[in-house]
Amino acid sequence: MDEYLAAIRGRRDEIMARVDAALERAGRAPGSVQVMAVSKTVDVPQVLAAIEAGYRLFGENRPQELVRKLAALGEVEGLPDVRFDMIGNLQTNKINAVLGRAARIHSVSSLHLAEAISSRAERRLAAGELASAQPVLIEVNISGEASKSGFTADELRAAFPRLSELHGIRLQGLMTMAPRGDKSIARATFRGLRELRDELAAAYPACDLSELSCGMSEDFEAAILEGSTLVRLGRVVFNPAFELE
Repeated sequence: MDEYLAAIRGRRDEIMARVDAALERAGRAPGSVQVMAVSKTVDVPQVLAAIEAGYRLFGENRPQELVRKLAALGEVEGLPDVRFDMIGNLQTNKINAVLGRAARIHSVSSLHLAEAISSRAERRLAAGELASAQPVLIEVNISGEASKSGFTADELRAAFPRLSELHGIRLQGLMTMAPRGDKSIARATFRGLRELRDELAAAYPACDLSELSCGMSEDFEAAILEGSTLVRLGRVVFNPAFELE
């Protein structure tokens, strides 16, 4: 594990250097992007190594794994404060497992899901089981791929009056995933998310839409150039053999 720790620590240095360079190219402030280590394909020892390497934000895509890893880390003394977000598709029957555990839900992909999260959070708030409304990001299918979930831009425009009045959730921004294999298409996707966010923020100034969660291992620099505030990195973090282009 010492060799693995050294490898992912060195990789983190590479990642952060690239993040800083992309921010400089975009004329953005240093430190204005969070780097999430997507831990969905690794186990607790690898997460512990990543924490030691310097990561403090993690993402899980299955509620049961979120619960398991948080429980295991809770048994480890002396850990720094870390945060786990829910980034995968969330079924309504798994909402209760995520509430109070996930610092943020990235994948609110429909009005039905937003309403379900809000209603259950409101019940738990009333019972004193939650300290505050559940922070969420709205998932948008900017690219229009049939294989991806999320609101279309027009669906989100139509749903936003209702989304903005749900009391059990706290809107914090938007998220998307770009098609793989073409960085120019990826960049256009990220630009589309930013432009939609800017449009909604102007129309609903009382809503906080400051977060843009987009960019993964293959395209995080393009996402930063288009305004991403949070990049979700899995293979490039945890697999030292993954080649940075």
